[in-house]
Amino acid sequence: MNTRELWLNIMHYRGHDRMPVIHWTQWPETTERWHREGWPQETDIHTFLGTSPHWFGLGVNLSLFPLFEQKVLEETDEYRIVRGDDGVIQQEWKNKSCIPHYLDFSLKTAGDWPEFKKRLQPDSQRIPPDLDQKIAVALASGLPVVFSTASLMGWIRNWMGVVNMSYLMYDAPTVYADMVMTLTDLTCWAIDQVFPKMGRPPDMAFGWEDICGKAGPLVSPDLFRKYVAPGYRRIREKIESYGVSLLGIDSDGDVRSLVGPWLEAGVNVQFPVEIGTWQADPYQLRRQFGRELRIIGGFNKLALEKGPAEIDAEIARRWPLMKEGGFVLMPDHLITPGTSLDNYRYFLNRVRSLRF
Repeated sequence: MNTRELWLNIMHYRGHDRMPVIHWTQWPETTERWHREGWPQETDIHTFLGTSPHWFGLGVNLSLFPLFEQKVLEETDEYRIVRGDDGVIQQEWKNKSCIPHYLDFSLKTAGDWPEFKKRLQPDSQRIPPDLDQKIAVALASGLPVVFSTASLMGWIRNWMGVVNMSYLMYDAPTVYADMVMTLTDLTCWAIDQVFPKMGRPPDMAFGWEDICGKAGPLVSPDLFRKYVAPGYRRIREKIESYGVSLLGIDSDGDVRSLVGPWLEAGVNVQFPVEIGTWQADPYQLRRQFGRELRIIGGFNKLALEKGPAEIDAEIARRWPLMKEGGFVLMPDHLITPGTSLDNYRYFLNRVRSLRF
């Protein structure tokens, strides 16, 4: 049984006797540490660790097209201020991994939306010229094949900033709804360009949002249901027309108050379910929402910094979900620089040895 077959058995509750041994990624500072601790520079991380990637991604260009012209506005030894290809002016740090400091936006109000909307239309140039080759490699990879959907909230937040988006949802809700539906239409168009070429459909459609923080979502559940859920339902209907039943979302932060509305709209896979400062409990989410909710992640990454005893305890906490199915164990975000290579290899070996 290859990784894809095992993954599908888990996600569809078909019976499984183990977990896939998956490595996602780590902070650049973690990479530097692991190289110092024994990971050879020239060796692929999965070869070195004996792991699989979490899946093989396919898609088309769903971002702004054409992009805005990039321009450096100011530069010092420590940072540069740039207007990015998304129209956002931001301060980027040169010598550390850090979220940029956002200074100004090209998309601020409803009046700025037409310029962005015209850059979010179907175009044959969005399709990779080597799409057929990528499909063949994906289908032969032995990994789950996942189609990338557009972000219906997170991209808007990136383009506008939290404050501008928050005002827009109240001052011009029909424009906000049009933003969501424009991204939905583009996603559905992309699905129709790729799925018929595949021979078999992908195993999941999956998008990125990052629309929650430690205090909860940046959009209220009521506004989500009114303005965002219709887009997700349309994407769900489109993938179901091709026989795909898994639709997933990547959102950091405390997602708990949006899990229900997402499920109602057809989003039935959550990643990474961060433990974080609020101590999110994947098992509690399963008890609350049932087996229709699938979870990828849900292992407290900070346990990896503390050593074997804490790693074993965290695995034990996730045992009921792993055994039941619909849950693929992975750390709940990038591996932190405080994680030694020995600790991480211990974790992977423990996952490798699990049997149900």
